[in-house]
Amino acid sequence: MPKGYWIGHVTVSDPAAYEAYRQANAPAFAKYGARFLVRGAAQEVVEGQLRPRAVVIEFPSLEAAQACYASPEYQAARAVRLPVSLADLCIVEGWAG
Repeated sequence: MPKGYWIGHVTVSDPAAYEAYRQANAPAFAKYGARFLVRGAAQEVVEGQLRPRAVVIEFPSLEAAQACYASPEYQAARAVRLPVSLADLCIVEGWAG
């Protein structure tokens, strides 16, 4: 079964308040088996335009990635994030090749 991924690009307007989101999302990510592959490290945009912060989170399956986003635990964390950041986020199925 292919894995699922969250791919996000984020602009953080209040880094101190964003830290509260990082703490708030931990229970949901633990519950659904999330593993960070990229989390705000240095990036070089070579085509197009992206937000300054990139995030890639791996889940055991596409279903787990979708369930995590829809979960009450993550939605509570998302409510903490919304006032202090802008994000573009997609959930994608990994390649089973």
